[in-house]
Amino acid sequence: MGRTRSSLRRLTAAALTVLATAAAGLVATATPAAAATVPGIDVSRYQGTINWTSVRNAGIQFAFIKATEGTSYKDPNFNANYVNAYNAGVIRGAYHFARPNISSGAVQANYLASNGGAWSADSRTLPAALDLEANPYSGGYCYGLSTTAMRNWVQDFLNTYRSRTGRYAVIYTTTSFWNQCTGSWTGPWNNHPLWVARWSSSVGALPAGAPFWSFWQYTDSGSVAGISGAVDRNYWNGDRSRLIALANNT
Repeated sequence: MGRTRSSLRRLTAAALTVLATAAAGLVATATPAAAATVPGIDVSRYQGTINWTSVRNAGIQFAFIKATEGTSYKDPNFNANYVNAYNAGVIRGAYHFARPNISSGAVQANYLASNGGAWSADSRTLPAALDLEANPYSGGYCYGLSTTAMRNWVQDFLNTYRSRTGRYAVIYTTTSFWNQCTGSWTGPWNNHPLWVARWSSSVGALPAGAPFWSFWQYTDSGSVAGISGAVDRNYWNGDRSRLIALANNT
């Protein structure tokens, strides 16, 4: 999902092979063919120009769209994707690729909120997602932060985003990254929807303390009409009415 897609995929794929023991008992009950029946995607500039009408006609009901990264990068395709997805009837949300080693969480949350991550109760706008995963740049797997520093950074981001928008941000992560880099922190899961990445036929173990998943990215090599090449595929853990309720904060 990040800016340097190929290197990030390699790092994340490697991370996904490790299941942290703190989350070993939290096993999901749904598979792609079972309870999760609302399909979605996530996209960035790597998907090029997207025909969102074709995407919606193919059955895709929601999309997370890359908006920002760090403190200064805005995806060049975000504005077109965000508007065109909405106009095609796709429930959409923005996402921010976190760079915890270059600024405070508050700075990056404000950057997101000011560059596409705002929210409105229009039945088609999800709260934005914080994309927190293996560092694809220099500085170490956990961005050189201790578990305490990572927790503080994430909390700073989440608090600031909620202050700006009134919504609890979605958190995208992998079980292995979360448990290693936050020290199996359980704090956010009372309020913040979990978007878990695991490219498999089952979700597997969830991050420590997470009682369930809300979104599941189950492959990075999906195909959808209206998009050239591979695209990440996701499921919402519920029906469409509950997804709209999340969008509207009801």
